[in-house]
Amino acid sequence: MKVTVQGRSRHFRTVTYDSATNEVRLIEQRLLPHEFKVIGTKDFRQTARAITDMVVRGAGAIGATAAYGLAQGAMSFRGRDMAGFKRHARTVYDTLKAARPTAVDPVNAMNQVMRIMCKGQTVEEKQSLAVAAAEEFANEDVTHCESIGRHGADLIKNGMNLLTHCNAGWLAFVDVGSATAPIYEAQRLGRKFHVYCDETRPRCQGGTLTAWELAQQGVSHQVIADNAAGLLFERGEIDLVILGSDRTLGRTGEVANKIGTYTKAVLAHRHNVPFYVAIPLSTIDWELKSGRDIPIEQRSESEVLGAWGVLKNGCREYVRVANPSSTAFNPGFDVTPPELVTGIITPAGIFAPGELWKNREALK
Repeated sequence: MKVTVQGRSRHFRTVTYDSATNEVRLIEQRLLPHEFKVIGTKDFRQTARAITDMVVRGAGAIGATAAYGLAQGAMSFRGRDMAGFKRHARTVYDTLKAARPTAVDPVNAMNQVMRIMCKGQTVEEKQSLAVAAAEEFANEDVTHCESIGRHGADLIKNGMNLLTHCNAGWLAFVDVGSATAPIYEAQRLGRKFHVYCDETRPRCQGGTLTAWELAQQGVSHQVIADNAAGLLFERGEIDLVILGSDRTLGRTGEVANKIGTYTKAVLAHRHNVPFYVAIPLSTIDWELKSGRDIPIEQRSESEVLGAWGVLKNGCREYVRVANPSSTAFNPGFDVTPPELVTGIITPAGIFAPGELWKNREALK
């Protein structure tokens, strides 16, 4: 997408790879919306920390980051010993896999890179194939999001009010986004609509990232407190919900996404409002048989007990909000059952959650 900084607009991808320096280049999302900055991670361990610390976040973006990180790790190996290279590649893979356990995109992305890398007969060939495969995954992510936009845009009619949760925009992918793809396509087609962005506590990715994206793209929107959504539903002021997913089970149609997604699904179901989940194919988990088996990331208590902000002098500062002696429970995700999901918007079309498994050949 295009980003306007200090009056100048140019196209950016959320994550790229610099082959000359063997760096993964990332938009530092923790600084947004107050500062736009691109950073480089020097090695695969730094890349893994960038995923864990949410320098980069979002299903497709961390998938591409993991793919590039695996290639980065492969390129850092010195020597021709194949056994040593395989051990090194496994260490890189395991380090990146552990960075964010709930999302399946990094695993699917790295598995794709590993399959292609295995075709190499020498260390040098494997390294070259890894870089090419990571680039292919990143490009595929963009293509998938563009297709999601074309399939999902017809859901958005003139005069509609939409609700989003968290950020499944281009910042959460390599470009375009999943939940925002239909929004941007509908905007391109000239439709007029309004988007309510859940703030998405505790990290407020809706209020900081989605709102920033929509402002950059000139989409009509307002930020709402998470708990304000119920009032809007009750008043009939939400016509459609579109959000993303970090792992959707192909066998059951269960959707793991940012904490609070299940709450919005219940509200939408109660008020007969269509509830759609937009995902690229890399977000589908074909192995797990139950949503209860999805690992739910437990994040730092500090995210709930306080908040980051920017002072008048431009410096970022953390402020404790909660009672000083209190602790916090901070799961990063919840799981929404398929009966609360109207449809899954994929690059191959829109499917009911229960249709994923029987259409798995078209979705792999």
